[in-house]
Amino acid sequence: MPFFSSLKEKIIGKKDQSKYLSGFAKTNNALGKKLRFITEKNIKNKDDFVEQLMITLIESDVGYKTADAICDRFFKETQDYLYLRKEDVMDILLETFNDIYKEKEETEIIYNDNGPTVILMVGVNGSGKTSTCAKLANMYINQGKKVCLVAGDTFRAGAREQLEVFAKKLNCDFVSGKDNEDPSSVLLQGCRYAKDNNIDILLCDTAGRLQNKINLMAELSKMRRVIGKEIEGAPHNVWLVLDANTGQNGMSQATLFNEVTDLTGIILTKMDGTSKGGIIIAIKNVLGIPVRFITLGETIDDIKPFDFDLYLYSIIEDLENVS
Repeated sequence: MPFFSSLKEKIIGKKDQSKYLSGFAKTNNALGKKLRFITEKNIKNKDDFVEQLMITLIESDVGYKTADAICDRFFKETQDYLYLRKEDVMDILLETFNDIYKEKEETEIIYNDNGPTVILMVGVNGSGKTSTCAKLANMYINQGKKVCLVAGDTFRAGAREQLEVFAKKLNCDFVSGKDNEDPSSVLLQGCRYAKDNNIDILLCDTAGRLQNKINLMAELSKMRRVIGKEIEGAPHNVWLVLDANTGQNGMSQATLFNEVTDLTGIILTKMDGTSKGGIIIAIKNVLGIPVRFITLGETIDDIKPFDFDLYLYSIIEDLENVS
């Protein structure tokens, strides 16, 4: 199994290997084990296998478009096989997932060499956006960066206070306005504070309202315009925080936010609690937006840079036992 073997070599010794494997256990159960089951059951009839593969992928929230692309590519890749062994099927599938995910170019996180790096955090209420801001702040502080949190969500009751509590715990800088204040003015204050105080990373929390697309577009456009005038190139990164449990509904959120604010990355929260890990492949394949980070727990340090090789390996980590 050449692809699986090369993948295994890539992940040997990686720092977060055990965390990933445990964090994606539910996705392994929902996707990996089902793939092995349908392979056992339908190995002698490729048409039946591809039909069941399509169903399994959709149930794992890969989505119809991406599932169809995977099935089509698998069918073409196996055309010349007179007989398909179970280990061949699983290995080809793994490589197909890899190819589909990497079809669209992977971009790097942008850091500003000439002043503060501004990161605009967007997402619906309940996605874990504010706590993710705190986890990112902690991560950057541990990297030796000077971080400031900006409470740009001036509408949700308690949002400012929640972020301020995190800032105090982390002993990092904090900027906020008043309840119902224009969020763009709060972000402007944050930008000016960052420049005056040699801040490296400016993390800007924003409101999570989705009721009116036109209002959302106007509000986010104003934010970008205001902070762009204050700091050149800002916001340097716009990251959407998605609750991984929402599955394909998360795709709808990503599509909408991408339309109004040109997302540069996605953070998937609560990955350890969901079986819907297939959405990772769908987001990159359909929207071309990379997953930057995932959260695999509730504590402040349970945020990890997304590693596709570890994710892929975690889906079918016991492939070598297929016989």
